[in-house]
Amino acid sequence: MELTSQTTQAATTQAATTQAATTQEEHVRGVAAEHASKHARVIRSAKDGRLLSALMLPFFAVRPPSGYGVITTTGRRTGRTRRKCVRVIRRGERAYLVQLRPPVLALERPSAIAAWVWNIRANPNVRLRMRGGTFAGVARELTEPAEIEQAREAMCDTVNLFDYGECDLHLRGLPTRAKIKELHGYWFDTGVPLVVELASQGLS
Repeated sequence: MELTSQTTQAATTQAATTQAATTQEEHVRGVAAEHASKHARVIRSAKDGRLLSALMLPFFAVRPPSGYGVITTTGRRTGRTRRKCVRVIRRGERAYLVQLRPPVLALERPSAIAAWVWNIRANPNVRLRMRGGTFAGVARELTEPAEIEQAREAMCDTVNLFDYGECDLHLRGLPTRAKIKELHGYWFDTGVPLVVELASQGLS
């Protein structure tokens, strides 16, 4: 009887998890469909994102602009360090970032996970280069509603100078503060929000 009860509970939990994932995928597709026509379609795939990151990496590694940085993870298969340019907003000893899903990717694969996020799932210890230095930290995906709301406020309400260039790259028309906030809202609502709990002292 006890075994049957445990099996039933496990099946119920699995069903609830599957339903939640399906609902989230439908939400991501819906937001992507709503915003797709506004995007310049420069970044259409994960490969395009990697190429853009590779182009920016030498500059961001030396002097990242405000609101941006470089996260270093450990490859889950190779054990080698992997670097990725990211938008990052710091609040105290926390740094928020989001894995992006451009509309084309969000419509086709709404649950797509980037390699650097898979690396974090395997090993959450990271290094984060941003304005103020290089920091060791522990990264994790956000799931609690209160933390997600804090991250959303940080990521979507903050506008820095470099964001105008990002907006010009991704959205049609001239960049404005309102359009930048809209773009960041799209990234957050369709992406994977994460937080890095920073060490108390920077590495450099």
